[in-house]
Parts: sequence; C-alpha cells; structure tokens
Amino acid sequence: MSAAQTPLRIATRRSKLALWQAQHVAALLRSAHPGIDIELVPLSTQGDRIQDRSLAAIGGKGLFIKELEVAMQQQRADIAVHSMKDVPAEVPAEFEIAAVLERADARDALVASHGITRLEDLPPGARVGTSSLRRQAQLCAARPDLRIEMLRGNVDTRLRRLDAGDLDAILLACAGLMRLGLESRISARLDPKLCLPAVGQGIIGIECRGADPRARTLLQALEDPGTRLALDAERAFAARLAGSCQSPIAAYAELHAERLTLDGLVAEPDGSRVLRDSVQGSAAQGVLLGEQLAERLLTAGAGALLERLRTG
Repeated sequence: MSAAQTPLRIATRRSKLALWQAQHVAALLRSAHPGIDIELVPLSTQGDRIQDRSLAAIGGKGLFIKELEVAMQQQRADIAVHSMKDVPAEVPAEFEIAAVLERADARDALVASHGITRLEDLPPGARVGTSSLRRQAQLCAARPDLRIEMLRGNVDTRLRRLDAGDLDAILLACAGLMRLGLESRISARLDPKLCLPAVGQGIIGIECRGADPRARTLLQALEDPGTRLALDAERAFAARLAGSCQSPIAAYAELHAERLTLDGLVAEPDGSRVLRDSVQGSAAQGVLLGEQLAERLLTAGAGALLERLRTG
C-alpha cells in the first residue's frame, strides 16, 4: 500500500458525542481530499471510566485526552479529535493542535424540567447538576439558594438523571446538545454575561504529532482562521493564570471584523467572589490580549485565589 493510500487513523473517545465529532471531521476530510481512506480508532479514556468522582478529584480534563495522545505516540493513530474545552492549556511539545473547526454555539445550556425556560424561574433550593466548577461558581453567584449536585457521565446519562426526577435542572454545553440532535432539550441558552463559557467551548480541535507532515498537510484544509484567533486568546489567558482543574476559570473571545473582545473570569467555587474583566484590541494580537487580561485579574487578586485552590 502506498503512502497516499495509507489510511488516516483518527483516535477518538467512545462517547456518542466524541464519535459524532470524529465522524464529522472524517466527513470534512473526505470532502477536502476525495479518495482519502480514513479509519476511526475508538478508545476508552480514564476520564470516561471514572464516573463516581469529580474531575478535580481524579486529575482534571487532561484525563480525557491522554490515551489518545499515547495512541499517536505509539503510531496506532495519526490524529485525535477533541472538544477544545477538554484540552489543557499546555499541549505536550511533541504534539500540536493542527486545525480547529468553525466554532459552534459557545454558550451553556440550562436543561430543566417542569417547563422552566429561565434560570430565574427555578424554585428556591432547586437541585442543579453539573460537574464543572466554572458553572457551579457562576450559578452560585447568580442564585446562591440553589443546591448544586455533582453530575458526571455522557449527555444521555445526565439527561436520564434529570428525566428520572433526581434533579430539577442540569447545565450542559449548547454545542454538544446541538451536535447530538438534542437542541429541543435546551430550556435556555445562558447569556455569557450570566455564565461565561469555558475556554475553547464549542470548538472542535484536531491534534497530531508535530513531526507528522502528512497529517499536518491534510488538516490545513479544515482550519477556521477566526476560530483560531479566538481560541489562541482564550488559551493564552488560561495558560498565564496557570489554573488547575480545581480552578473556576472562564474566557470567551468574540471577533468583530479585525477587533477582538475577550472576557475573562476567575471565581471562588462557591461563587462568593467573582473576579471578571475584559479587554479589546487587534484580533492579530489575541495572545497578547489574553496575557494582558490574565495579568489584570492576577493583580486584582486572582493569583492568591488560585494558589489557595491549588494547595488547598
């Protein structure tokens, strides 16, 4: 088999959403490169296997991608497809995010029972499920009366707990629900002013080995430049803060022609303190804007807050 005919192998998690994303990338590659042979390599990650503890307790979001990177290291796979909100701020030196797709809806979704269509309509003491400290912090800041309960598992598992009456509402990403054909389950799309999204939320990224010119060349056709500019700004913000999985950090960049607006947030997990600021500037200077915004929040007290969360 010639190099041109060698299948391009895509490492992916086994969840329904991850498989959808990998198949979507495969379809885009086939469209861009007619005749290409593509194989999916579904893998189970530690983050998927451990469902009875929070991500903070078991080591963070990186547990969703480690096995995929190992598969590439061992040359059992050529590329890996990720939700960029699950990718740590620092990617190992031997890998790179070679392409990012156009961003989907980055907002968080309130999925509620009893016909509720606004966060304000949840009754006092309502039980809301989420595994995200970022969502928890902002939810508690907006509605300190709510009871936050840990909710892990894939989208179907989380929806079943809501439908069974274990919870009054749950928070999920709009993008994931839309990709799974579950947009009708969205009770409300939360305004970023109320709940700032996670870094990279709504963005599919494709990782490869930096020393793999074939994969890098094939993936160039999928790159969305505007999404890359926004993502670089958000990830620069997170990297400068050096937060961990115990850190409620959020950032969201929006492009308006050649200008970029970046909102960033660091908060106490219980929502008792929220540090938030924004910057604007040239979209080409997104990384610098991200670092500047992080410095402003560090000066405002985020440094001490994050250090306490890391060591506590």
